[in-house]
Amino acid sequence: MNLALYLSTTLIWGSTWIAISWQLGEVPIEVSVLYRFALAALALFAILAAARRPLHLPLAGHTYALGLGVLLFSTNFLCFYHATRFIPSGLSAVVFASASIVSGLLLWLLEQRRPSGRWALGALLGVSGTLLLFWPELRQGDGQMPRLGLLLACAGTLCFCLGNLVSARGQRAGFTVLQLVPWGMLYGVGLLSLWVLVRGETLTIPHGGRYLAGLIYLALFGSVVAFCAYLTLVGRIGAANASYATVLFPLVALTLSTWFEGYHWTTTAWVGVTCSVLGNLILFAPRRLPWRV
Repeated sequence: MNLALYLSTTLIWGSTWIAISWQLGEVPIEVSVLYRFALAALALFAILAAARRPLHLPLAGHTYALGLGVLLFSTNFLCFYHATRFIPSGLSAVVFASASIVSGLLLWLLEQRRPSGRWALGALLGVSGTLLLFWPELRQGDGQMPRLGLLLACAGTLCFCLGNLVSARGQRAGFTVLQLVPWGMLYGVGLLSLWVLVRGETLTIPHGGRYLAGLIYLALFGSVVAFCAYLTLVGRIGAANASYATVLFPLVALTLSTWFEGYHWTTTAWVGVTCSVLGNLILFAPRRLPWRV
């Protein structure tokens, strides 16, 4: 079962980066993220109601759901959507692959789980790989835009990792993923609505077929299916172990970026992605993977 959760998360999230790029331009970014999670929340509540699953979340659980809404279902995506304005979507995915490194640091800082020497080696390789991938853009004279994209992607990754910890603690407190995720999405929609209102954005009605196809894919698969699978994995094997999935995201995403965005593979890029993947594997791959198939 864990293997199925791992593979579905990797393939779906690895392919959402190109769909995110399809959301740019026609509709303001904040409105696009609002549409995504409004549709996802509606679909998930409808599915649970049709399956006669309880929709009630005890008051104590709303604290965790609110944390998920702020970190995973709003801020995280605003950062990554804006990052995709400045850098290819595949490179955003590579930065996201460093979630395993960030998770290790957070576990050390917040839960006093001191990392090993293997962690130090993996972290060094992972960071070096990310820098190599961005080196061609950072060398350019107009490199301010790639730097901004990198900062936004890093901020989105931090939000994602903090959200993982919130989810793990919520599940340890006895709340299930299917209790936390729909309410978390609803809180995210509320926060996004407030942000759209403050910015004075117009709720533009999208007309492009590619935009609508991307929206449906991101809402139903990238949000409902993938988030439920991933957060279930977090509850079963822990936030750090679940972040193994981020190792393979860049391979899927950069392949799609090559086909759809014309991403050019240089020698530096190959070395960078190799270092990033190898660093994450060294960092978290156990001697025996904890699958319970």
